[in-house]
Amino acid sequence: MLIRVLAFLLETAFFLLVAAALLRAWMNWLRVSMTGQPGRFVMALTDWLVKPLRRALPKAVTRVRLDGASVLAAALMALAYAMLAGLLLGAMTGAFEGGPDSGLAIFLTLPLIALKFVLRVALQTLFMLVLGFAILSWVQPGSAAYGLLGHLTEPLLAPLRRVIPAIGGVDLSALVLLVALQIGLMVLT
Repeated sequence: MLIRVLAFLLETAFFLLVAAALLRAWMNWLRVSMTGQPGRFVMALTDWLVKPLRRALPKAVTRVRLDGASVLAAALMALAYAMLAGLLLGAMTGAFEGGPDSGLAIFLTLPLIALKFVLRVALQTLFMLVLGFAILSWVQPGSAAYGLLGHLTEPLLAPLRRVIPAIGGVDLSALVLLVALQIGLMVLT
């Protein structure tokens, strides 16, 4: 029971860190100001890793529009999560008692676990952003949060709006994207 609680806490903490790093990269890609929220929160969560990575990466990588340091930070944190989760899983299932081959099998699957974790975090974060945008479009369309969420989700919703017509004045692109993201999560798991 204790190991399951630890696994839950570990996943929650790393979900937040990886999501913050990915959101930081997305906000930088879209040139969203980091001086307001959630920019300050995202930077506070990720500066400890992103800043040293920016200094360590070659200038060619940091000059492109993609925030390579934030993406790399997300990947490294996902790999750290995979290692810690692998240790917990090994302790929970007794995988390390089977000899060195079972521990090696867990070690070899770490990059796959990390990749799956990053993809799941990205899809779930996008789901939350689009859901928040859709809700605010109904209850508080003039708010600053609505504008920010609109800016963050527009690159994903614009292609759908070109194909899906508004029905009765209601834009269904957010609903279609939510369904697609949910299907992506089902396929991933």
